[in-house]
Amino acid sequence: MCGIVGYVGPREAAPILLEGLARLEYRGYDSAGLSVLNGHGIETCKLAGRVAALGAAVARAPLRGACGIAHTRWATHGAPTERNAHPHGDCAGTLALVHNGIIENADVLRGYLARAGHQLVTDTDTETLVHLIEEAPGDTLEERVRAALHHVVGTYGVAVLSASEPGKIVAARRGSPVLLGVGEGELFVASDASAVVAHTRSVVYLEDGDIAVLTRDGYRVLDEHARERQPQVDAVDWEVGELELDGFPHFMLKEIHEQPTSVRNTLRGRLLWREGDARLNGLNLQPNECERIRRIVILACGTSWHAGLVGRHVIEELAGIPVEVEYASEYRYRRSVQPPGALAVAISQSGETADTLEALRAARAAGSRVLGLVNVVGSTIAREADGGIYLHAGPEIGVASTKAFTSQLVALTLLGLYLGRRRGLDAAAGRRLVEQLDALPELVAQALAEDAAVQDLATRFAATSNALYLGRGVNYPVALEGALKLKEISYIHAEGYPAAEMKHGPIALIDENMPVVFVAPRDPVFSKVVSNMQEVKARGGRIIAVTTQGNDDLRGLVDHELRVPATAPLLTPVLTVIPLQLLAYHIAVRRGCDVDRPRNLAKSVTVE
Repeated sequence: MCGIVGYVGPREAAPILLEGLARLEYRGYDSAGLSVLNGHGIETCKLAGRVAALGAAVARAPLRGACGIAHTRWATHGAPTERNAHPHGDCAGTLALVHNGIIENADVLRGYLARAGHQLVTDTDTETLVHLIEEAPGDTLEERVRAALHHVVGTYGVAVLSASEPGKIVAARRGSPVLLGVGEGELFVASDASAVVAHTRSVVYLEDGDIAVLTRDGYRVLDEHARERQPQVDAVDWEVGELELDGFPHFMLKEIHEQPTSVRNTLRGRLLWREGDARLNGLNLQPNECERIRRIVILACGTSWHAGLVGRHVIEELAGIPVEVEYASEYRYRRSVQPPGALAVAISQSGETADTLEALRAARAAGSRVLGLVNVVGSTIAREADGGIYLHAGPEIGVASTKAFTSQLVALTLLGLYLGRRRGLDAAAGRRLVEQLDALPELVAQALAEDAAVQDLATRFAATSNALYLGRGVNYPVALEGALKLKEISYIHAEGYPAAEMKHGPIALIDENMPVVFVAPRDPVFSKVVSNMQEVKARGGRIIAVTTQGNDDLRGLVDHELRVPATAPLLTPVLTVIPLQLLAYHIAVRRGCDVDRPRNLAKSVTVE
């Protein structure tokens, strides 16, 4: 959730560190800081607030030196104050450390360190790490870091400086992502490739238990047994220009409008027209293995969980396999009964979501084969899964996921087609679906043409306090996603329900002040949704309908319509969600909210 940047090389570190922190702002944070080895010791500047304020402070009192670390903090232990901001130092001021993750035994460690005479001055769990390193045995910083981490229970991605070893950064990882950026005569450490891609596209992803040592002479990676290993160097597959606004006022709006391209990229090279099939070699599933699948469990959180609910409809329809969708955060804490032939699919935009990663590991331990569906190449879920599908949606900077969600829906449809063709779905049905998938990018572009109508609605409803989102069948998860988007970025209370469940409680909320958004394309359950609209209308509710172009059956019944192109029923969620994304965005803008960095949220949730 927090962000880490480190640099060692021939250039001044502070400007590079500040630039890296700015690239990581999208992850969500409330304080920021950096430490630089200046040739005489460690110099630190940190504050509660934004990276721009940190940059202004450094401009007033420059930090000189060619080796440093920096951090953006999303508060867990302790309030977002300057005192609790990273980097943290030891008693003697000879160490500086930044940390992502949670130290679960921090209270025990604090007691031990206090008894040993250490002065702990913050409310954070992180501070215990730097004091453990301060008193740890070892002739080198990396030896002391390794010895200290043996006492830690929890998750961490850390980067450490020592005044006694200038020009060196030691990084370590356990459960929280850390990568190295390999440049020409310079090295970087970061929690996210976006922090380093302006300088290098060559990255090394650390594995759990790894410790990396970075100096001007190069880098070494040691595994959990202190044995040096030769890690693979991967190439980041996107350009730094994709991190720019390109004339849009916010990344969220840019990413909503990128969806024709992101959907096309998810489909590229994967449609087999003649066979009516999908090419998904990365699944590592042979036809006979597909035939033996008896049950699928989808593991995800938040928006990815909503995508999984759509995927359940799609996979059951196309492949005839029973599918369960589990909150990853709950899955690992109950007994898992995995019959033979179970397949687990972990969905995560970042590929680093802590709950989803742990659920994947639990599913594997219970005997399941595991697949990953992620957007970030080289992420932990991608590396630990037996196979999977990359979204290729490009970097998503806005905290509220948009283009990754629609790419997840497309990838799950490809998975359903792939499994279906190996389990009895005939070629003609497959070819029809391939044709419909191929047309999706253009239909997404047409759905975006509703933006002007959405802006008018946003003006009307920006002052509302509550909203209800309803849908049925494959579009019920879209109602959940629409409600989530609204509350994430506008802070309006919104709930999503299956439309028929409204009369089992939520109908009590409906009056003339309650906008009710129906996701109602013309599909097999359309007439049932119309009946639910009648129930709302009878109670004075204001109805907004997302429906299909050319559908005139709602005239006189609904107050406002947003129309999307017609497509196959299973594919409608890719289109019906787009007006809801736009609606949430424009309402949030009109309410003066920070759209890309909503309060209390983080882009990549790497703590449980």
